[in-house]
Amino acid sequence: MKIWIALVLVAFAAGASAQSCSCATMKWATCDGTPCTCNVLVGNNVKQTLNCNALIPKCFLMKAEMYRAKKGLDTRTLGGKPVETAFVDNDGIYDPDCENDGKFKAKQCNNTEECWCVNSAGVRRTDKGDKTLKCEKLVETYWVRLQLTHKPVNGSVDETKLKAAIADAIHKRYVNFNKDMVKEIQYDPKARMILVDVKKPIGDRKSDLTHMAYYMEKDVKVLPLFKNQEKFEPTVSSQKLEMDNILVYYVDEEAPTFTMKNLSGGIIAVIVVVVLAVVAGLLVLFFARKRQNQRYNKAQQREMEAM
Repeated sequence: MKIWIALVLVAFAAGASAQSCSCATMKWATCDGTPCTCNVLVGNNVKQTLNCNALIPKCFLMKAEMYRAKKGLDTRTLGGKPVETAFVDNDGIYDPDCENDGKFKAKQCNNTEECWCVNSAGVRRTDKGDKTLKCEKLVETYWVRLQLTHKPVNGSVDETKLKAAIADAIHKRYVNFNKDMVKEIQYDPKARMILVDVKKPIGDRKSDLTHMAYYMEKDVKVLPLFKNQEKFEPTVSSQKLEMDNILVYYVDEEAPTFTMKNLSGGIIAVIVVVVLAVVAGLLVLFFARKRQNQRYNKAQQREMEAM
């Protein structure tokens, strides 16, 4: 009888241990063992070990997303610039090269002959070139602006409590993220737009606000990376704000080095149209003045003839 009870207790303990062995910050992770070890597939039979007590580095997350996309696996689950040098991610996800600690390598090529330099968020900050391209260092992103739009609500939003509500929501949702880095909030009630400036001191290498921004971007787009599939919903005076759109601007410690030669066809077309419109306007003005001068000269001749 005692042996049987002991076996039951051991089985119960093993079951409880298996249930608790999971990764709260990565829904695709596989966890097992004692102590609990979690990993995620980032390639064919290539596993990346994870620290599930913190936000997973964005570089590892992007590799996992790319692997799942290539395998046809599911990746879904049901303002403006702060400064002139700020830029957004127009390239989307790719299969990045990561350092052992999860940081992006400064030079990325996405398994192609075309390469570019990225910042600490893995976002392209230079023109694309060939494999001879030099990326001297990984430039740090020290400031992100989160441009959020919330869904319609009943009544008005108390702007005086908005900053504290968003800082608290970020702190709780993103593994005790330092709320002091939420520096400023701007709110446009007509557009239902909230601008959130999150900054760290230039030179700080301990805090990584780009991980938080990436997790929030996925939350707002209803693609949560957490095992817990809750949404990012700040509560202002007992009123929940459900977000329906997000745009992330990145400001690096050094300005990006984009040039005109790699502008997309659409942007070039817009520039050409604007230039042509300006030239056409100048030509119209020139000929209009010329006609006025001709009329003035004819009027002078007629007056002289009458005299």
